[in-house]
Amino acid sequence: MKKFIEKYGHIWTALYVFIYMPWFIWLEENVKTYTLLHVKLDDMIPFCEYFIIPYLLWFAYVPAVMIYEFFTSKKEWYYASAYLFIGMSICLLICTVWHNGQDLRISVDNDNIFMSAVKMIYTADTNTNVFPSIHVFNSIGVFIILCKSENMKGKKKIKISAFVLTVLIILSTVFLKQHSVVDVIGGIALSGIMYLMVYCIDYSKAVQYIRGWFAKNDGFERRKI
Repeated sequence: MKKFIEKYGHIWTALYVFIYMPWFIWLEENVKTYTLLHVKLDDMIPFCEYFIIPYLLWFAYVPAVMIYEFFTSKKEWYYASAYLFIGMSICLLICTVWHNGQDLRISVDNDNIFMSAVKMIYTADTNTNVFPSIHVFNSIGVFIILCKSENMKGKKKIKISAFVLTVLIILSTVFLKQHSVVDVIGGIALSGIMYLMVYCIDYSKAVQYIRGWFAKNDGFERRKI
């Protein structure tokens, strides 16, 4: 265990799950009144139970990419953690201050295995706290993380497969009536914002300035008495 901690001490960021899950569960249990998110385009999209396949693959896709990053690159793991965990917190914060939900779900039965799976998802997940879509945000996030990975250079087949899966997962959220188009747009927008924050902005000068200020002032202002 000691050797594992020494080698993989960056696992501490995974403790975020103990922040996310209680927060998410609290929202699911306590949000009863909310702003309804429903646009005309939602009504034009037909329900298709077969999209339950990519929807459920999300639960393996996101952890698989994060586990890969954890064991292959400490630096990339920190970037991935910042991207997903900060973004997911923003999603929950939005739902906390602005209660939202949707009324798109249809009545489902157990006609086939796909409909049974949809019914299971409907039962486990409420129709509240939908904006921005975490399903959409995380799917785009892990795709970006894969594309930015040094170990993925030249592996076009994997990237293409990940892209196709990401698109299918995004589509599944609306074809299963789990999310409004508005939620999808919100998830895409947040993905772009987090990409800029994590991968595009150079924070090195700010860090150097802060370090220099603390070194000069010993962390506090000294005054003569």
